[in-house]
Amino acid sequence: MDGETISVQTPLWPVDEGDDPALEAVAEEILRADPDGSRFAGAVRRSIDMLLDGQHTGRFRWDQLFKTEKAHLGTLIEINVQREFGFADGASMDYSIAGSDVDCKYSQTLGQWMIPPEALGHLLLVVWASDEQSTWSVGLVRALPERLNNGGNRDAKKTLNAAGRGAVRWLFRDAPLQENMLLRLSEEDITAVFSHKSGQRRVDELFMRAQGRRVSRNVVATVAMQEDYMKRVRYNGGSRSRLQRHGIVILGHYTRHGRIAEALGLPVPGPGESVSARLTPARAHHVGAPTVELDGQEWALAMADDPEETVPRLPEI
Repeated sequence: MDGETISVQTPLWPVDEGDDPALEAVAEEILRADPDGSRFAGAVRRSIDMLLDGQHTGRFRWDQLFKTEKAHLGTLIEINVQREFGFADGASMDYSIAGSDVDCKYSQTLGQWMIPPEALGHLLLVVWASDEQSTWSVGLVRALPERLNNGGNRDAKKTLNAAGRGAVRWLFRDAPLQENMLLRLSEEDITAVFSHKSGQRRVDELFMRAQGRRVSRNVVATVAMQEDYMKRVRYNGGSRSRLQRHGIVILGHYTRHGRIAEALGLPVPGPGESVSARLTPARAHHVGAPTVELDGQEWALAMADDPEETVPRLPEI
């Protein structure tokens, strides 16, 4: 409000360039809880998916969001990171980690985190992610005056200068983000998938056109736009049974399905993922190609000129 004075908290201890034991303690605690970054990656992926809300909107691209929605991604990441790791609330910043107050900052542009006056002297957990590039990064930096640009916006928020960006202690840099495979399909394929009025038909079209790619639950939800969206994948009326006559199998996160994927050289589905492929009985021209035995017969990945033949039902245990 007009006339309101913003108090800038002074750090509890002086910090020298390159010597910040509190920062290292925070880094160690995060890396101890998430040594491979999978938990952080999951929190980022959930945040993006929550914002797109594909199940109810059919949206899957950043440019489909309203400007006001885009501004909320940082808040969602802040919330989902805290939920994932159980960080306590900070005294004046977002989190308390290893005894230090830490403020969580997200920017769609790497290095352009907006730092408010009240964060001066505090540790920042800086996050960047790109759904288009399927990558994310997270690091730690202390917001010291000499690391900030002189100019600021109307809220007096500043960005890191070159020295500040160089001082970021990266925990994970350009780490892989679970792919939003709808961004990898051609415009022709996307048009074909979303041209159907029926959610089931859209899911069928997706698995016919996205063969050999990992398809996440969220992608299925975005295409189906229905409450029980995974029902559209299963046997008993879903794509698994509807596409059998076309020779298309849909592998899921089952042990046997993983072995089939490995045998055929396909991506192995992870939790909540599916991978489709068209198979055909192995013939002379498949000699040397990977095969798998289904119902006592050898099957190989179909080539473009192989006819469609009904494929056996796969075990789901």
